[in-house]
Amino acid sequence: MPSRKSTKYIFVSGGVISGIGKGTTVASIALLLKSSGYKVSPIKFENYLNIDAGTINPIEHGDPFLCEDGTEGDMDIGSYEKYLNEDMGKDNFVTMGQIYKTVIDRERRFEYNGEDVEAIPYITDEIIARIENLAKKDNSDIVIIELGGTAGEYQNLFYYEASRMISLKKPGDVLHIHVSYVPTPSHLGEPKTKPTQLSVRTLNSMGIQPDFVITRSEKFLDQRRRDRVALFGNIHPDDVISSPDVDSVYEIPVVLEKQGMDAKILKKLNLKNAKPNLTEWKKFINSTKRHTKIIRIAIVGKYFGTGEYQLKDSYAALFDAIDHASWKLGVKTETVWVDAERVEKLGTEKVFSDVGKIDGIIVPIGWGERGAEGMIQAASFARINKVPYLGLCYGMQLATIAFARDVLNFKDANTEENKKTKHPVIHFISEQKDLVRKKEFGGTMRLGGWDAIIKKNTRTYQIYDKHKGFKDKKKDLTSERHRHRYEFNNKYALEFERNGLIISARSVKENLVEIVELSQKDHPFYLGTQGHPEYKSRPLSPHPIFLEFITACSK
Repeated sequence: MPSRKSTKYIFVSGGVISGIGKGTTVASIALLLKSSGYKVSPIKFENYLNIDAGTINPIEHGDPFLCEDGTEGDMDIGSYEKYLNEDMGKDNFVTMGQIYKTVIDRERRFEYNGEDVEAIPYITDEIIARIENLAKKDNSDIVIIELGGTAGEYQNLFYYEASRMISLKKPGDVLHIHVSYVPTPSHLGEPKTKPTQLSVRTLNSMGIQPDFVITRSEKFLDQRRRDRVALFGNIHPDDVISSPDVDSVYEIPVVLEKQGMDAKILKKLNLKNAKPNLTEWKKFINSTKRHTKIIRIAIVGKYFGTGEYQLKDSYAALFDAIDHASWKLGVKTETVWVDAERVEKLGTEKVFSDVGKIDGIIVPIGWGERGAEGMIQAASFARINKVPYLGLCYGMQLATIAFARDVLNFKDANTEENKKTKHPVIHFISEQKDLVRKKEFGGTMRLGGWDAIIKKNTRTYQIYDKHKGFKDKKKDLTSERHRHRYEFNNKYALEFERNGLIISARSVKENLVEIVELSQKDHPFYLGTQGHPEYKSRPLSPHPIFLEFITACSK
């Protein structure tokens, strides 16, 4: 490993618009530096006052990313995991709510010895402490700090002030990278750099001079526009890096490497230059461009819409997991978004007739009763018509309800939340019931990695065995990440199993049902998992369940 004298810090901010791609930029830079032999630790600072992302509507801020330690973080945390192939956790994700709560709690305990507690220096000191604690815990060579939001917003001013203070405190050890948008208005037909110029000027007004500007644009930015950004941004033209739109976000590290981004960063930080080894990563990228078959999968969900627009971010981890498995298998997967409420209103025959030929159905994560009946109908449709089906958490629970209604003849089967049902096949366990009664919703579900025992001679066992997915093969032990409150009601387990629903995995703790399936003799692929395999999928190591689901769809 290249030597270093002290930890280095790279701040990454965004300009002009939100969703500019800071997260994938941070992940890409981290991959380049890790591939050069350095220990790199990313950390994301969010603006909102929520303690974590778990209580935020996924339409508002995208799919919360679930970490192994139970942290409900931002989607960018998922990008860090996927690019670095490392688990992230509570030390990699910070919200302004956490910062304020920590400072206020200390004040209430009289830990400031009677001082008048003000935003500066106490809020900024806590921000700096989080960064330095991560560096110490990971023994990091380089910490990359992603500043949430967009330059100029009042919510994130303390983060920028902390950046300025660290730069002053550690001269030579800190860089600031600004990721900004360069639009190409259709009526003009040329890229316009003025928004980026003004965004850099905003940074300057806060006492920050960026070392690099990464320009996000539709196409590769030409030299003329780079020169303009450099002139008005007070940086060298070579330090203006172009990041054009690409077919896959996983191509970004290669785009940056070709412009010498890694070497330029190491030079400015006075670190030894070492060419990044991206051999496996480039092989993976090449695999994303090849396929021998096209399949169509229907995602029956309820978090697709925002105003008059639709977006993928509500199910970001799911779409990533589908892509990872598809690329590995040489399959191109087209996903069709199906609104569960439309299924509820029109019925499966009408909706799936309109959708056209599909090769598989996924019912993903969800909360509450809205659209639930449509998802239950989709689970029944897949079972009856022998369409490969994958139920994820909510999708597993609703598949159980569908089976209870159709096969066990419990026509009113439902979750315990429905007070009218006589057959609550999905229910609260006692400790979750107590938490809901006290309205303790945030961070109180079954969260993070949970161990489970897989039953031999089941499809699930074959899947984990084939793809070496066991945590401990001798003990038939696996581990998946969880984020839910309801559970399969063990009171009905025997009746389900007698009628053909196989319980193929149970948790080590509390003996809770983890995975259910139908026999391969009865169905080509019908599996529901209480855990979330989508959160553990990585580009270079797709999750076994998704590999086998895509394989079944391909047949």
